[in-house]
Amino acid sequence: MGDARGTSEPVTQPGYRSWSDGPYPLDSLDTMKSHQTTQTMKPATAAKKLGVYLEATPADFQEGVVSRGELNALQSDPPEWLLELRRDGPHPRPVVAAKLGVSIAGLARGGVTDALTTEQIEALKEEHPSWLRRERATQAEVRKEAARIKEKNAEREDQARRPRS
Repeated sequence: MGDARGTSEPVTQPGYRSWSDGPYPLDSLDTMKSHQTTQTMKPATAAKKLGVYLEATPADFQEGVVSRGELNALQSDPPEWLLELRRDGPHPRPVVAAKLGVSIAGLARGGVTDALTTEQIEALKEEHPSWLRRERATQAEVRKEAARIKEKNAEREDQARRPRS
């Protein structure tokens, strides 16, 4: 082992060369190309990122692949079909849940397993069935508890930062 001056014995076993003593200089970075490959995603992933129901999208969207650039273009300058889907639906379950103020699991407990149109969502809001009232109350409690935990954690962090006297 080492002595008091901070030097130490080599850890490389006899008969083996240290990686830093190799006969070849580290030049692997010189061979790397500077071109980028186009990042693509499946239509289901793109639909999820766009917040639309895949089955309601045009056939060419469902059958192809979507590049990152195409997704960005769809988000920044949406075509008419995308605007219409976002406005009228049918909407995927995460969007339906958000519009109703419940969780996705709450939708399932309420018997809603399919995509809904904006019109159907508004009708549910007007009807205000007992399952929707119950799930909204549950969701409110979950948010309240999450806020309490967040506040408690922030308090702990604040106490940890304070210098102890």
